[in-house]
Amino acid sequence: MVLFGKRYLMAPGPTAVPEDVLLEAARPIMHHRTPDFSGILWAVSNDLKKIFKTEQPVYILASSGTGAMEFALVNTCSVGDKVLIVVGGKFGERWFEMARAYGLDTVVYEIEWGSAPLPEEIDRYLKEHPDIKAVFTTLFETSTGTVYDIEAIARCVQESNAILVVDAVSGMAACDLQMDNWGVDVVVASSQKAFMLPPGLSFVAFSEKASKLVGKSDLPSYYFSALDYKKAYFSNTTPYTPAVSLIVQLRKALSVMLEEGIDNVIRRHALLAEATRMGVKAIGLELFSSNPGNVCTAVKIPTGIDGVKLLSRIRDVYKVTISGGQGKLKGKILRIAHLGYAYAFDVVIAISALEMALKDEGYPVELGRGVGAAELILREGK
Repeated sequence: MVLFGKRYLMAPGPTAVPEDVLLEAARPIMHHRTPDFSGILWAVSNDLKKIFKTEQPVYILASSGTGAMEFALVNTCSVGDKVLIVVGGKFGERWFEMARAYGLDTVVYEIEWGSAPLPEEIDRYLKEHPDIKAVFTTLFETSTGTVYDIEAIARCVQESNAILVVDAVSGMAACDLQMDNWGVDVVVASSQKAFMLPPGLSFVAFSEKASKLVGKSDLPSYYFSALDYKKAYFSNTTPYTPAVSLIVQLRKALSVMLEEGIDNVIRRHALLAEATRMGVKAIGLELFSSNPGNVCTAVKIPTGIDGVKLLSRIRDVYKVTISGGQGKLKGKILRIAHLGYAYAFDVVIAISALEMALKDEGYPVELGRGVGAAELILREGK
């Protein structure tokens, strides 16, 4: 008898996709240079502004989130520019690696993995290096389960000549980010996270301050030329062939998100995150992050438990896919996502699978203890 046959996706990307969004991809393909598609593109472009909380254009790329990061960098910087990069996890490292690949002069604010950057330290770096052109950081460092205080960081950067570039690939629509109100200059996001879509789309928005740099950069770009995307945007088209079916799916996903209300979407993520944290603590496990957020919960693997084996058991036996650690954290932490198309019972299922797998591995867990703690939080927030 197969008790555990249905699979559940609780990783921080790709995330689960609602059935009605999946079905949109079954519609007949349309040509991207037609009034029908232009109408969809117009609607999607305006809805994205509501998610980003901006009045600026949001460009849609046929790329992963890393492509959007590169798009942001090559259109605002030039060879030899000095930039400040916050490195506190795998995706902060990605900003650093990208900046070095393009010949930028990198100043690194390195923090312990699992901690969040201090705005006053960023302010200090900017005062020590007044020629810094851009600050690259992250809204939610997915590799450590840590949220950064972008609002406070933005206040520091606004007092300088630099622009603030934020990787919100996993954090957008799960954590609050108010691009215009907070004065964030460049924001990048991606489809396979809180947007509840398959991978393949990414999004970039520039403030007026950052837009003045577009076209002045001497970094090489062709497909990722923001000038081409800007021209196409105001003609209600795209410079190159877009991911047509994904954009059709995006229209549906955005309608679902906006019907719920973007602030309600963020509150739902916050409640699921709190329930998950309470659940793992009740089991006797320790959170990895000193400033956990709404995207995923990073948990330290107990001493004496093989982390890789534990993750495999949760996935292969109990059919729940969560994530392990990346880079130097491999085998040391696990990450349970509560992101996108995720609701109360998804958390219950994830905690239940974790409890049973730990029990199988010999960890002294009282079955149901973590689930019960999570349920108490979820009932309070219903």
